[in-house]
Amino acid sequence: MFMGHYGVSFAAKPAHRRLPLWLLFVAVQWLDIWWAVLVMLGVEKFRVVPHLTEAFSLDLYYLPYTHSLFGALVLSALLGGLSAPFFKPHGRTFLVVALAAFSHWLLDLVVHIPDLPLIGDHYKVGFGLWRHLWLSFPLELVVLWGGALLYAHYVKATSVWGAIWLWVFVAALTFEEINVSFGLVGPFFAEPAAIAALSLSIYLLVALLAGLVGLTRKTGT
Repeated sequence: MFMGHYGVSFAAKPAHRRLPLWLLFVAVQWLDIWWAVLVMLGVEKFRVVPHLTEAFSLDLYYLPYTHSLFGALVLSALLGGLSAPFFKPHGRTFLVVALAAFSHWLLDLVVHIPDLPLIGDHYKVGFGLWRHLWLSFPLELVVLWGGALLYAHYVKATSVWGAIWLWVFVAALTFEEINVSFGLVGPFFAEPAAIAALSLSIYLLVALLAGLVGLTRKTGT
């Protein structure tokens, strides 16, 4: 899944209003942040296979650390543990952040072809919705916009401009989803390390923008 992951970030905010939105945006891409780093280091691997599926052209053939079920659980618990000391109640912080991070693997399970290992590089699973763009693309938008609507309802804007900024941000995420799903502008001419670096920069930029959105909303306890 691509931009749909961020729907979970929006939806998770009302469950723990003290958590900054940028942290939840980092959490749902935490596995991919590590994936990008490990690809650049040559540890995890993929190759570009045009038209591998209707929605995705990367053959993610070696993901034993970031996208195995075991690895995802460990990394999710790690981020939850790192975040817990900074926000009260600490137990809720751990739970919300860890679940947001692990939601990445669960949503990937729905769309990936069988390339997600259960442990190490073995027993790969994936329901393969990316094979059918007419199913995967609407699902992305439903998750993204559904989460954003929940966020807008429960975390009120402090001004009209704050309300507008949220939907400008969601519209930008939607455009990026269209770009990725339909290959309007793609990096697939590049080497894997370059694609990973570009992906990492997008994750960090989106988290930064989410932080700006969070500044325009009412905080809670």
